[in-house]
Amino acid sequence: AGLEVEIVTPSDPNEPPRMAAAGRVDLAVSYQPQLHLSRHAGLPLVRVGTLVETPLTCLVVMADGPVQSMADLKGRKVGFAVAGVQEVMLNAMLAHHGMAPDDVEQINIGWSISPALMSGQVDGVIGAFRNFELNQLALEDREGRCFYPEAEGIPAYDELIYVADPARMDAELIARFLSATERASLFIVNQPAAAWEMFRDTDAALDTALNALAWDDTWPRFAMRPAAVEAGRYQRFETFLAEAGATPGGIAAHDLTVDVTADLPEDTQ
Repeated sequence: AGLEVEIVTPSDPNEPPRMAAAGRVDLAVSYQPQLHLSRHAGLPLVRVGTLVETPLTCLVVMADGPVQSMADLKGRKVGFAVAGVQEVMLNAMLAHHGMAPDDVEQINIGWSISPALMSGQVDGVIGAFRNFELNQLALEDREGRCFYPEAEGIPAYDELIYVADPARMDAELIARFLSATERASLFIVNQPAAAWEMFRDTDAALDTALNALAWDDTWPRFAMRPAAVEAGRYQRFETFLAEAGATPGGIAAHDLTVDVTADLPEDTQ
């Protein structure tokens, strides 16, 4: 695509949207739910592309534990990794089963997700990733179970997205980046084993049994049309957050997301 790309890994996983808003990066990988919260916090960001188009987050419990249904969480402890949207999602999932937020004890466990669950510190964890934590538990000879947000009263959403500041961004450059992303996604879906080897070989630290398992659960979820916009998905989630009391709502889908390829000359798409 004629691009030279520098990938920056921040120490704080919450930092990428702020980096894009401050002009320190041209694009940031973020989450659709986080985009809504970022906009209501005053960050001038829009979604310009999608990387993973299905939810990955879930509420994980031990398969052989006391929680066999969502209703079994009543009176128990649930951990979360990041304050904010994860608490909103947990509360919505509880409400879907007639429970109130204070029917469970919510504990901030940071990123110690699997250890907190296996040690019994908590009975469930919201914010675990179905492609990662379940495999991590399996490698410890433990079996986890996921309760999926999209099956428990929460609208489906894009898990991983690219965000940018519309006042600073170069739409033509981003369109070329998304074209490269699309070609990569198609290569991955056609040749997942070869793609895994390419990914693994970029860094020796990636060559682990856990990453190999996670790769198999992740690649089918990559967006095959990363520039395409489903406006209804963003409108529904904006409404969901407002009804949950997490935001005042009111941001239209066309103000949250943009197809940077829509107005470009044909030869640049």
